[in-house]
Amino acid sequence: MTTVVVGAGIIGTAIAHDLQKRGRQVVLVDRDTPGMGASFGNMASIAVTEFMPASRPSVWRQIPGWMLDPEGPVRVRPSYMPKLAPWFLRFIAASRPSRLRELEAQGAALCSRALDDTMALLRETGLEDQISEEGCLSLYADEAEFRADREHIEILERFGFPHEVIGRQAINALEPELSDRIGMAVLFPQNRSMRDPYRLVLALAERFAGLGGRIEREEVVGFTRSDTIREVALKDGRKLPADEVVICAGAFSAKLAKALGEPIPLETERGYHTQIMAPGISMKHSIIWPAKAFMVTPTAGGIRVGGTVEMAGLDAAPDYRRAKVTVKRAKEALPNLRCEAFTEWMGHRPALPDTVPILSASAKMKGLFYATGHGHLGLTYAATTARLMGELITGAKPSVDLHPYRVNRF
Repeated sequence: MTTVVVGAGIIGTAIAHDLQKRGRQVVLVDRDTPGMGASFGNMASIAVTEFMPASRPSVWRQIPGWMLDPEGPVRVRPSYMPKLAPWFLRFIAASRPSRLRELEAQGAALCSRALDDTMALLRETGLEDQISEEGCLSLYADEAEFRADREHIEILERFGFPHEVIGRQAINALEPELSDRIGMAVLFPQNRSMRDPYRLVLALAERFAGLGGRIEREEVVGFTRSDTIREVALKDGRKLPADEVVICAGAFSAKLAKALGEPIPLETERGYHTQIMAPGISMKHSIIWPAKAFMVTPTAGGIRVGGTVEMAGLDAAPDYRRAKVTVKRAKEALPNLRCEAFTEWMGHRPALPDTVPILSASAKMKGLFYATGHGHLGLTYAATTARLMGELITGAKPSVDLHPYRVNRF
């Protein structure tokens, strides 16, 4: 039984590794080397508390104001608005109170096991030292900012995710570099940082190849199919025989799904980061400041700053002003932060209008599977996705009911 996995980011590489353990002959295909897409530039965070649907009314009601602010946390390029409209209508539809409760439960079901599954994967690859023991601090200038984020905390309380509200003295003890402007914080102990998330993808790919897995660096351009997929066509003219195919090509999955007659409402949520190699400070915890819409993560290569969202499609050139905005805001929390030796990056996060991913067999074709739409939680969900998809593809009963994550739910 040969399974072709299309997409060698953290999701696809983890799935290939899991299927190989279950006895499948696996071919992993990507137009680039493993981990060079969104997996290269993610925020290096196992963010188990960040599963709340983005379609909450408290969020989307602010979007028009954000879009008018050139430094706002969300930007839609004007030329892209007409194309985005159908996706946005589905996004609004996902804001009904009953639907939000369902989506919260679906996100929580994955996030509740994400840290344990990630730790198991790190042990397998000998990379236990790559994850921090410290958690994440969510920052608030004052009680008003904390109250504005109370909805998030209430959701975490409902699903039993641990957290601790702390004051100025405790904040200073944990992270002395934080500004005195920060009056309170919430510590999320299960949110961990990866020192080098790209290294995890490489380790999985090397382990996979070392155990006989095959990696093809080429773009997938089509499929030979009847009632099932028989071959995967590559840009260089070759065709890979396939008994099963898994589509997990991130934001590029939409094009492949459409070619297979199963379109999905997948958009690219363009994310930016700045990697500061000589920040002039040291940190142990990652930090987020909800009111300022940025995140800072300590990594092996310095400090990584990110946080804004841009909707502009797959082809538009990067606008690195977005990265500079987050650094400017990070300096409000970290006044001694220097940004001298740095790189800027933009990547495509696969965004579905209801926020939860697709983890599903095809509704139209036997032997075809999808694992995409993880948004900003690709690294967080990777190990859990691999386990669940491995169970689904090999006929075992998935550890989580996957019906809510089906491809034809839209």
